[in-house]
Amino acid sequence: MAAALSKKLCCASYILYLYFIYHPAEAAVKRYQFDIQVKNVSRLCHDKPIVTVNGRFPGPTVYVREGDRVLVNVTNHAKYNMSIHWHGLKQFRNGWADGPAYITQCPIKTGHSYTYDFNVTGQRGTLWWHAHILWLRATVYGAIVIMPKPGTPFPFPQPQREEIIIFGEWWNNDVEDIEKQGNKLGLPPNASDAHTINGKPGPLFPCSEKHTFTLEVEQEKTYLLRIINAALNDELFFAIAGHNMTVVEIDAVYTKPFTTQAILIAPGQTTNVLVQATQTPNRYFMAARPFMDAPLSIDNKTATAILQYKGIPNTVLPLLPQLPEANDTAFARSYNAKLRSLNSPQFQANVPLIVDRHLFYTIGLGINPCPTCLNGTKLTASLNNITFVMPQIGLLQAHYFNIKGVFRLDFPDNPPTPFNYTGAPLTANLGTTLGTRVSKIAYNSTVQLVLQDTNLLTVESHPFHLHGYNFFVVGTGIGNFDPKRDPAKFNLVDPPERNTVGVPTGGWTAIRFRADNPGVWFMHCHLELHTGWGLKTAFVVENGKLPDQSILPPPKDLPPC
Repeated sequence: MAAALSKKLCCASYILYLYFIYHPAEAAVKRYQFDIQVKNVSRLCHDKPIVTVNGRFPGPTVYVREGDRVLVNVTNHAKYNMSIHWHGLKQFRNGWADGPAYITQCPIKTGHSYTYDFNVTGQRGTLWWHAHILWLRATVYGAIVIMPKPGTPFPFPQPQREEIIIFGEWWNNDVEDIEKQGNKLGLPPNASDAHTINGKPGPLFPCSEKHTFTLEVEQEKTYLLRIINAALNDELFFAIAGHNMTVVEIDAVYTKPFTTQAILIAPGQTTNVLVQATQTPNRYFMAARPFMDAPLSIDNKTATAILQYKGIPNTVLPLLPQLPEANDTAFARSYNAKLRSLNSPQFQANVPLIVDRHLFYTIGLGINPCPTCLNGTKLTASLNNITFVMPQIGLLQAHYFNIKGVFRLDFPDNPPTPFNYTGAPLTANLGTTLGTRVSKIAYNSTVQLVLQDTNLLTVESHPFHLHGYNFFVVGTGIGNFDPKRDPAKFNLVDPPERNTVGVPTGGWTAIRFRADNPGVWFMHCHLELHTGWGLKTAFVVENGKLPDQSILPPPKDLPPC
């Protein structure tokens, strides 16, 4: 009886969801209440309290439609300060709703609330939200689904159903304690104990038979999977045994469709794929495990979920997919090379062809003195040899109210000393300069930024996220960027448009964007470890001359510093 009632409720909620998604409606106001609260959760035979939204792990999905206004009231009942970032939403003129603590706001203190009030303009697809302070996004994260405007179909075959797939990481011990211990020692903290799919590691882990996500499918139907990598520190391969996937969207931008056996997705990125349930009815594992082509220690275990055809009993053992090897650089390059913007008349790729401002940032690891650390030193990270120091008040407030002494506008456009960036490992003179230094960008100017990995200590892949903007990934390569030869190979017709891009191990990536969104916008490595070490900066984009080209006034309930 209870099972039947549960099934009816599930069907009713799904019908309501379909009505909301496909029924024509005018732009609306969508309201959500996010209660930040601690809940005891059990995984891998370990119980521990975790910070959640509304007691859910992962947190609730925010469903909206292009053109909607969204109000999310966040009330903090936990002991930690909190802020929420709406990853990939452009927040036009409205950095106050962007969320990174001490960049666009001070955090929401325990017992206080803040309403994130923003419009969803010119975007549709899969994005996500997460905590943007400390390492709290390990458990505080969820999906954002933006449906197109009424009457605007997907530019690919209409799926019969869709499902959200969110990758994460799980630590048996308290994540904040692990981070603090790493900082105290000056060393990397312990790697996670498992990866998860929709908060569950799957049956290959101890005590995890019941902690396995299952997607039931029906023969001959097409499914849209909205895939999000919310892991803190790992790029991931993902595949489904016996089934190909057709990539149709990345970072909420439609792509030219292509079929693949596996995808590669970096922390912060989203990928939408179509899957056709046309195989022999059975149970098939969906699996995710890390990609790492640098000589570094990682959590290399495989998280699994199950794609199960309707009518197949749970006693049937699932089939495992063939995932690329953990260091399969060739697959990574080949996969990323297939990503192209759709660039149709309706969804154009407006790539800047003329560049007003050329930036070249080197990515480096380093070692700085630390008298209280284990070896008297601590690992650090830098852009152009500058390790970013977080301010005590929000950069956006300091900029808007012209508060002096909070940041400097002298972040260099180029590294202070050119060198053979990807040659033999450099292990001497690894100190960095500390500072809260940012770049000022003229309104509506076009920017080209080349991100160059270096062999300071070691080469490594770095996924970089720019707040407030999408950008076009016009070029990428291995070795040192050659400003004379490499631009001739740029794709200026249909390059992938993203908000988060991987800089390849021992290589470079070139991006372009038009600075038409005034405000202070964070740019950082989306590996939480490296962000904490200082691999970050910000762009101060100036106001334009017209009233609708200036930063909006701050909301009255903006958290005080």
